[in-house]
Amino acid sequence: MATNEEMEVNEGNDLVVPLLQPPDNVAIDIPELVKNKDKKTRTVKFKVGNINCAACVTSIESAVRKLTGVESIAVSPLQGQAVIKYITELIGAEKIKETIEDDGFPVDGFPEPDIAVCGLRIKGMTCTNCSESVEHALQRADGVKKAVVGLALEEARVHFDPNLTDVNHIIEAVEDAGFGAELIGSENEVNKVHLKVEGADNPKDMAIIQSSLESALGVDHVEIDLDDHKVTVSYDPDLTGPRSLICRIQEAGSSPKSFHASLYIPPGRRETERHHVIDMYKNQFYLSCLFTVPVFMFSMVLPMVPPFGKWLEHKIYKMLTVGLLLRWIFCTPVQFIIGRRFYLGSYQALRRKSANMDVLVALGTNAAYFYSVYIAVKSMTSDAFEGQDFFETSAMLISLILLGKYLEIVAKGKTSDALAKLTKLAPDTAYLLTVDGDGNVILETEISTKLIQRNDIIKIVPGATIPVDGIVITGQSYVNESMITGESRPIEKKPDDKVIGGTVNENGCILVKATHVGSETALSQIVQLVEAAQLAKAPIQKLADQISKFFVPIVVFTAFMTWLGWFITGVVGIYPKHWIPKDMDDFELALQFGISVLVVACPCALGLATPTAVMVATGKGASEGVLIKGGNALEKAHKVKTVVFDKTGTLTIGKPVVVSVMLFSSVSMGQFWEMASAVEANSEHPIARAVVDYAKGLRQKLESLNEYVKEAKDFEVHPGAGVSGKVGDVIVSVGNKRFMQACNISIGPATEDYISEHEQLAQTCVLVAIDGHIAGAFAVTDPVKPEAGRVISFIRSMGISTIMATGDNWATATAIAKEVGIENVIAETDPLGKADKIRALQMKGMTVAMVGDGINDSPALAAADVGMAIGAGTDIAIESADIVLMKSNLEDVVTAIDLSGKTIFRIRLNYIWALGYNLLGVPVAAGILYPFTGIRLPPWLAGACMAASSLSVVCSSLLLQSYKKPLSVQDSKTV
Repeated sequence: MATNEEMEVNEGNDLVVPLLQPPDNVAIDIPELVKNKDKKTRTVKFKVGNINCAACVTSIESAVRKLTGVESIAVSPLQGQAVIKYITELIGAEKIKETIEDDGFPVDGFPEPDIAVCGLRIKGMTCTNCSESVEHALQRADGVKKAVVGLALEEARVHFDPNLTDVNHIIEAVEDAGFGAELIGSENEVNKVHLKVEGADNPKDMAIIQSSLESALGVDHVEIDLDDHKVTVSYDPDLTGPRSLICRIQEAGSSPKSFHASLYIPPGRRETERHHVIDMYKNQFYLSCLFTVPVFMFSMVLPMVPPFGKWLEHKIYKMLTVGLLLRWIFCTPVQFIIGRRFYLGSYQALRRKSANMDVLVALGTNAAYFYSVYIAVKSMTSDAFEGQDFFETSAMLISLILLGKYLEIVAKGKTSDALAKLTKLAPDTAYLLTVDGDGNVILETEISTKLIQRNDIIKIVPGATIPVDGIVITGQSYVNESMITGESRPIEKKPDDKVIGGTVNENGCILVKATHVGSETALSQIVQLVEAAQLAKAPIQKLADQISKFFVPIVVFTAFMTWLGWFITGVVGIYPKHWIPKDMDDFELALQFGISVLVVACPCALGLATPTAVMVATGKGASEGVLIKGGNALEKAHKVKTVVFDKTGTLTIGKPVVVSVMLFSSVSMGQFWEMASAVEANSEHPIARAVVDYAKGLRQKLESLNEYVKEAKDFEVHPGAGVSGKVGDVIVSVGNKRFMQACNISIGPATEDYISEHEQLAQTCVLVAIDGHIAGAFAVTDPVKPEAGRVISFIRSMGISTIMATGDNWATATAIAKEVGIENVIAETDPLGKADKIRALQMKGMTVAMVGDGINDSPALAAADVGMAIGAGTDIAIESADIVLMKSNLEDVVTAIDLSGKTIFRIRLNYIWALGYNLLGVPVAAGILYPFTGIRLPPWLAGACMAASSLSVVCSSLLLQSYKKPLSVQDSKTV
């Protein structure tokens, strides 16, 4: 039996691991940025060998102190460590390491570069070409290791070396590329609190507060904002918390000067920014309409309404009419003031040697406007000239595009609705209990949930939302966890059970001890995981990326050739003159066709086709208890042709119980269980817990069994086989038959018969050997999950084959497989054997999914094309997986595969919408139907089609919000 640190279904914490895991022989402190004459310092710990005496310590310290940039060094001969603080701008860790080695002391290992992560809000992106430009600009910046830019989210996640660059330089790189950027979060904000300070009127007071906080236990870094009287504190949640920091500030005051601190919650930038953009587009559209409607009336309505038509045709000077002048006056603010954003966008795009939608709009509207200006000027200089202006085309184009962008932003905001609902699940306040040494409640206080600290006792009344993750210490109730896990049935909670923040207490009053707060809660981890997934690109996005590189240049070339083709054929007389509309000439007709081609083409829709669908799907999956870790997993899942299931904890409930025991030696029953439970107490495997629980029950019946479990020394885990350890003076081995054979422990005929008999009953037999001899055996049974058979049947109906892979014996594995309907079985295999089998299947061209829950499954989960971790499994398994099934319900395997298929179908449909508008709209705009049907696409209508293309793609993605689980739908039909 292998160790399997099982994570309870309602825990869900630690869904993500630190980005950088230091090697075992080097301990790295997180770099500390201090304001010391604008110098950035870093503290690093080296493991140094051959430190034998005080002279060695003096030699190392003397050599390192001579280096320019080293601020301090401390060497511990007992721990064999050197702790060095240095200025990153003057010296690096590698130089320090070389100096120590040159002094004759080996440094074991070298720390990898520190990696920091920050999130940026990117402004000004309109298409995939823009997001690629930002990504390339970031990747070229010094110190940036990785950058991912999401068009739909309008965000970037940047991994960088803080010793080489900082957030300000990264933002400058984005701005140099022609886009706006602002910081929206960084990984060092994981345990950070913002406080508003009252009573501190001068820098001296703030310095006192800063000094007091920096000397507090658990405080890592303090930032002071003198202008706004705000303090930002980074801290260790194991040692302190927001309430303790507030008390520290208040204690720093002295009579008559007193300080008061309160929690300051910065406004939600994402939501605030989205509303700001919506309001901007709405206001610009309204302002544009204020001028465009009169232009439209003067151009298309009033000329046909007497006496206005005659008045508009009145000549002011030579051939310049009132109508033409009014159209010019009202159109100009739309073109140059309201439409200024298109000029700026075009300039920035062309400056970085690319082109986007702004270029197309600017070209189209400028062509219409300046040709109209030419008509107006010529009218003022001629006594007989008559020409058709296109001022209404320019104004209406800009107005309709702004309307389309406004509707698009509103629709895009709804793609994150599921995620937004998750973030709002945590309540604003909670009841904090103060207890005395005897556990009696002496005070109950209502506080902000932001002030809850680890180990606080929180009172949860019936109907209240649980604010943080914790453990029930008093009371009993049922908790509705559907908003987190998707599990519709309330879960019973009693003392020692875990609860998840954001879930609802149904009927009883319970007291909960906080174990995970802030960003460490399961809810926060889920939100972080889904946000990261929404930012990641799906492979299918590459199609849009490739097209976007050539899209705008091809459209501009097509528009020019369209104008040229119609103009030349008109001048030569290839087409009849009656094709030309009244009040137009051949040049104007050709110009309208060219402008229509420019503005009907929309690169934005192509860029939104994939990310909007991924955003909606990952958010919808999270609300259903299926966490998908990115577009890659989402895309691959629908291609799965084989699903490999682990047995224990996956197909079975994962809570085995001992059902039979047999002794094969003179050892007593009490001694047998005492030895077995002593070794198994160190393991978290489900069978190990069954042994410990069984021994605990016998403790009350057998006087020979000690009250407390003995401690096993030299404990070893043998993955997929068993465990061993030394209990007292004897060596105890507990495991399967294969483990005993590997240990050269002989198995007698009686033991063989016992194993065979119980394996036929789908029971797992575990052997216990003491000092190399079989002392006894016991059989455990782990009931199959009730939904397992139905899920396997449904998966097979989807044309997907199923395999069960387990380290258990063949007889038990075959019996379980037969019960659930799996025909292919792999038994008596170790974790690497599972991974090898998956690779063998992949070599045959199959796309393989692995479903598992334990440490044993992590190699196979990583090897599979799609790894699915049961939510009740270990954190290691969850980290190795691409998809996490939070409910531990096998039905969600079907949900994940089906949701993937629906999402890919929606993405392809989005591409059809996007490409269809362009492939059909461009020829129609170019006039391909005009010779046969007389149908042409005026520029203002072409602009409306362009705006509608992006909107239709976003709305198509939003339809994924109505997704229903296939098994649930089937059940409702059969009822």
